[in-house]
Amino acid sequence: MKTFVLMAGGTGGHLFPAMALAQELLRRGHGVELMTDHRVEGYGQDFPARRIHMVPSATPSLTNPLKFAGASFTIARGVAKSFGILRALRPDAVIGFGGYPTFPPFIAASLLGVPGILHEQNAVMGRANRALSRFADVLALSFAKTRFADEQGLDKVLTGNPVRDRVRAIAATPYPSLVETGPIKLVVFGGSQGARAISDIVPEAIGLLPDAIRARLQIVQQARQEDLDRVTKIYRQSRTSVELAPFFTDLPERIAQSHLVIGRSGASTIAELTVIGRPSILIPLPGALDADQKNNAAVVEAAGGGWVMDQAALSPQSLATRLTELFTDPSQLVAAASAARSLGQLNAVEKLADLAESLAGQGTSTLESAS
Repeated sequence: MKTFVLMAGGTGGHLFPAMALAQELLRRGHGVELMTDHRVEGYGQDFPARRIHMVPSATPSLTNPLKFAGASFTIARGVAKSFGILRALRPDAVIGFGGYPTFPPFIAASLLGVPGILHEQNAVMGRANRALSRFADVLALSFAKTRFADEQGLDKVLTGNPVRDRVRAIAATPYPSLVETGPIKLVVFGGSQGARAISDIVPEAIGLLPDAIRARLQIVQQARQEDLDRVTKIYRQSRTSVELAPFFTDLPERIAQSHLVIGRSGASTIAELTVIGRPSILIPLPGALDADQKNNAAVVEAAGGGWVMDQAALSPQSLATRLTELFTDPSQLVAAASAARSLGQLNAVEKLADLAESLAGQGTSTLESAS
């Protein structure tokens, strides 16, 4: 049995693939520990690790010297704490999934000579992963073409982006039939950073649809707690059937039963949509420094698995027009579902676990040589 320490930022985009790898490594009889930050409390209650270790971390600012100094001090504290944790755990390998909370423990692992993999979920390599690449042995990629990856001087392996067991369990669910008078099931969500804008646009767009289409709609929408009353009122005025909540724990299963998804294009969203094989209208989160969501969405659109609509040009009217086109010609949705599924990488977690086991069997860390 090997011991693996997974390191991830405390949001779903980083934690979900780490969770998938943890599940696979446990099936193979290994021990798994997680190092992350306090945000894990919103996502990681069911994370299958022996222990979850909170490590101090910060995002460095290159424009504010005071903030940069403060972040550097916090990162140094995180490295020191991680050093102690890792010396006690004596891992065979570490796997980092990005986000600045990965920074202190991954550096500490490198200082201890523990071999490490960086996993990049997006079609654009994140800044934290770029900064950490000098401390890694291998770079695992989710997309064959990943911006900035070739510049890192690392061995690269295309593994895909692992999805959780509950997503893999429903991957074979057939696309639901969409008959002329039957229900149309629509799933809407915006992610932790982008739900407000989607709650502003989608309900208004639904109200502009022809009555015959709107009467068939069965909508599931995640909305922020503070937006629920406002969104509920808009849907009530248009007499639309909707189920609203701040979070659905069974969102993958709801996606599998849907005819169309409207959402952001974060890495985990793209991985789950393509493994399940559902068409989507993707609205990339604007303002990202490296436009990672826009690049993710472009891959899906190029394959025919969905449609990208930029938020800056998006209006209730333009969204209503697109929805009317799709719901009156469901052959477009069926074709997009098939194209999306063709992008899915169901075996990504096995590939990443194989890579982790291979790396763990190679290196000799200072922890081993001191024993």
